[in-house]
Amino acid sequence: MDFGVLAFITDESIGPAELGRALEERGFESLFVAEHTHIPVNHDSPYPGGGELPRKYYRPLDPFVALTAAGVATQRLVLGTGIALIPERDPIVTAKEVASLDLVSQGRFRFGVGVGWLREEVANHGVDPAVRGRVAEERLLAMIEIWTKEQAEFHGKHVDFDPIYCWPKPVTKPYPPLYVGGGPASFKRIARLGAGWIAICPSPELLSWPLDELRKTAGPDVPVTVCQWGEASPDVLAGYAPLGVERVLVELPSEPRDETLRRLDELAAQLAPLA
Repeated sequence: MDFGVLAFITDESIGPAELGRALEERGFESLFVAEHTHIPVNHDSPYPGGGELPRKYYRPLDPFVALTAAGVATQRLVLGTGIALIPERDPIVTAKEVASLDLVSQGRFRFGVGVGWLREEVANHGVDPAVRGRVAEERLLAMIEIWTKEQAEFHGKHVDFDPIYCWPKPVTKPYPPLYVGGGPASFKRIARLGAGWIAICPSPELLSWPLDELRKTAGPDVPVTVCQWGEASPDVLAGYAPLGVERVLVELPSEPRDETLRRLDELAAQLAPLA
């Protein structure tokens, strides 16, 4: 089981290149970054964490720009989106961004995807939030065609294009590992796409039941990445290992350079006994 961090890299936080180097130097396996294209001034969608929406949600860098900066500054660090909001993304452009980042990083990219909880944000991209799951799945299927076919075409309800050429193709074959975020409602989509799961969970105990359901639906070997929500003590993190989890991501606060490096030193020391 590997350990990484999930970060909102913003204009007020440590930069992505320096963060990437700091993580690699301290032995972390991965850096996953969050995405929000914008936050509507007026919205009724409740923040899943409860209370006011944290400041970092208003300010994240584009994830592909941030991960490219981290990728060129590192050699081994796994780079992931946690998560890219597919209903807000053009599938042809995103397919090119994914393949380009996979090429630049020499196969270190992991494509975490989701449909988004902020319905008004999705709507501002011209997508009906009520069908954002179906839109996301079609867009992902279209991307797979682009990554795996010399002449790709797709004809669906929400995505439609005649044969196209689109390079580069991913270095990772057939394409970078795909991880779908969400709860049990996403498990059938994970099975259809042959994807892994990104789970947000506060404790190993609460992961056991949905993990059993996932494996019944998508197979016993589906890869699972856990975003640890809340306490990240060594005892809590160690509890994921018996569940067969691939990696655990610890949420990293969005802080300036010096505070972030001190926090990473503390976190690396806590994780050392689990390595």
